[in-house]
Amino acid sequence: MKRNWLLLVAALCLAFGLRVLSLIDATALWSDELYSVGKSFQPSFISLLAMLREDTHPPAYYGLLWLWGHLVGQSPVSLRLLSWLAYLAGGLVMVRQAMALGGVRLRVAAIAALLAFCSPYPIRFAIEGKSYAVLVLLVALAWWWRRSAHPIAYGAVAGLASLTHFYGLFVVLAAAAWDGWQRRWTIAVAALIGALPALAWMAYAAGYLFSTRAGSWIGAPDYALFEEILARGLGLWPLPKLVLILLLLVVLRRWGGLGPLRWPERDLLDRSGLIPSLLMVVGVVVVSFVKPMAFSRYFVVLLPSVVPVLAVLISRLELNRFGRSCGLIVLVLLMASWWGPGFSELDAGVGGVREQDQFRLISQRTSGLEERYSPRPRLFNLSDRMEAAMGRVPLPSSPWGGRDALEQQLEARDQPKQLWLASSGPPPAMDRKLKPLQELVEQAGFRCEPRANDLTHARLLRCRSESTGRSE
Repeated sequence: MKRNWLLLVAALCLAFGLRVLSLIDATALWSDELYSVGKSFQPSFISLLAMLREDTHPPAYYGLLWLWGHLVGQSPVSLRLLSWLAYLAGGLVMVRQAMALGGVRLRVAAIAALLAFCSPYPIRFAIEGKSYAVLVLLVALAWWWRRSAHPIAYGAVAGLASLTHFYGLFVVLAAAAWDGWQRRWTIAVAALIGALPALAWMAYAAGYLFSTRAGSWIGAPDYALFEEILARGLGLWPLPKLVLILLLLVVLRRWGGLGPLRWPERDLLDRSGLIPSLLMVVGVVVVSFVKPMAFSRYFVVLLPSVVPVLAVLISRLELNRFGRSCGLIVLVLLMASWWGPGFSELDAGVGGVREQDQFRLISQRTSGLEERYSPRPRLFNLSDRMEAAMGRVPLPSSPWGGRDALEQQLEARDQPKQLWLASSGPPPAMDRKLKPLQELVEQAGFRCEPRANDLTHARLLRCRSESTGRSE
């Protein structure tokens, strides 16, 4: 591969990585990120473990985030910066894995770099204050040490991946089963030993994990799940892009010099970790018809095996000049779509909407106000705390209250003359949860009026006692 092409690929990867970094504070923390704040940005590690007993995920990421916050500070930027660093490290490991599988060819490295740093799936989770980028890094390292046949390192990293996310545990158990089937006992036992801490954690948190509350937002597998996973992998318009790729293969086969397409050899699929990953997918989907656990974002765990395999297979294509030109055109179209719409969820414009949440703007607009109530008080208190950490609002003198606090205040003899109600989230659910609080204060003689009509995914109501007259 010519040096100029390598420099171009390096420049593209750098541009994508830096653009992601530039958007690290472009949107407000959404509910799941605020929950990460609530779990990890606290003074006591013991309290963190106790809280996680009532959570869907194992503790490794939150423990790492707790340590990270104490080292570099507890803010929205530090929360997301940890993921960005993991995104860079995980991408580098996947590139090295592709080179090891493909014979250390520069073409393999270039293709793997584009897939690891510039495609929608890694971009989407590169600056999210959740465990996905760290999970990708750890699984990539696990596949690296598994291929290298270093059982101690493999078992250690597999254990960390299992304790970071339960999909990490599932893929490690699938690998142990597959390696045991292939009579690679040392590697299989290493994976099983690595999985023991996560299995012990499942036993510790079994009361919550096996209740109806755990994963209650996840539906049974359907076509929409497949389409959403495809969209995360290919970006905007996934089905037309898939058709374009298939059309490209037809053109290359007939006029581009492409030889007969062959199924990848099992050794490549095995050593990359793709076979265990696919076994995990089958197992998760089957179980999900009984206990739903198949969620599109969780399948980011497939990246460390899929990226190196795709890079190796694409690098093997021997094309004529016309075929290379057609491939380059399709690649440019894909990269253009990934550069534009691929960042849409990270840069949501002036409103700062992320996953249908606008907590930040409500925190800013209610700064300095008293008597604030919400059906989601914990998230608003965490949002206030993060905005104060960024210096955008002063530290609130009083916290947000929930329904119980509101009822207690309304029953008090010295009833407030004015109070504020707010919520954030998907409009139908947000309105449904806010309505009971509004009805409660209106029954107590208050009149409520909206004060944030420009927000699409948040509501802010100023409620004044009728005895004070009309609002200003």
